[in-house]
Amino acid sequence: MSSTHRIPTRAGVGLRLPHIEEVVATRPSAGWFEIHPENFVANPRATELLQDLARQYPISVHTVGLSVGSVGGIDRQHLRRVRALIDLIDPILVSGHLAWSTHKGEYLNDLLPLPYDRETLDIVARHLREVQDGLARAYLLENPSSYVGFTGSTMTEVQFLNELVDRTGCQLLCDVSNVYLSGQNMGYDARGYLDGLPAKAIRELHLGGFTPEEDEATPGGKVLIDTHATRVAEPAWDLYAYAIQRFGPRPTLIEWDNEIPALGVLLGEAEKADAVAREAGRSEAHHVAAG
Repeated sequence: MSSTHRIPTRAGVGLRLPHIEEVVATRPSAGWFEIHPENFVANPRATELLQDLARQYPISVHTVGLSVGSVGGIDRQHLRRVRALIDLIDPILVSGHLAWSTHKGEYLNDLLPLPYDRETLDIVARHLREVQDGLARAYLLENPSSYVGFTGSTMTEVQFLNELVDRTGCQLLCDVSNVYLSGQNMGYDARGYLDGLPAKAIRELHLGGFTPEEDEATPGGKVLIDTHATRVAEPAWDLYAYAIQRFGPRPTLIEWDNEIPALGVLLGEAEKADAVAREAGRSEAHHVAAG
């Protein structure tokens, strides 16, 4: 199944409930919107407004509650709720996280990390197949923001993602800010990480703000926290330009979920993403011509 909207070339913004009435009333010049289905499945009024917007704007659905990494399996009732919303609004893309967030029927308010080994690979691949079958479409998996690693991991995150693409036919959402943040926290090269991803599987890019905090494990050290509460940092913009040169133009989303600013601020960040992507494309074309 595919959306009646074309995949957008302009950047979009996350549509959160504080802005939905304003967006309906003003119809801003936005490339597209992304929603979290969990904000809508039990909110008939918001769903009605979303259906109205979906007739004009491309919409993507970014799940936070499917938890493909949980040993206990997918919440099939929630999967059916997400499918029902998808059938109503016909989104351009559907995505979620490489993480786990449920245990014994309890939802945890966090996206928790996974060890990268064969056992985890089997679990996540099985759940991805179930999600894609349940939604009747490809599912984009997002790379996490990382703060700790597992000594028992037998492969890198990039190797793990490549294996999942090969096994399940899933696609990838590359969160560029997460790549930068995790590279700083975990001590790896962010550009090398992007170089290792399968370019053909990258269908969407994310950019979001992060916040430096004191690292309690390292006196005097700092850790970057994926707060989605600030503007995109300059080093993430630089990495985004590299991602555009590596993958080509991709639908790009500005994420801002906490301390949500005025809608105009979000749209301004999306305009900056468009400008950075255009300049990166020109630089790549010049490099190819010169070579």
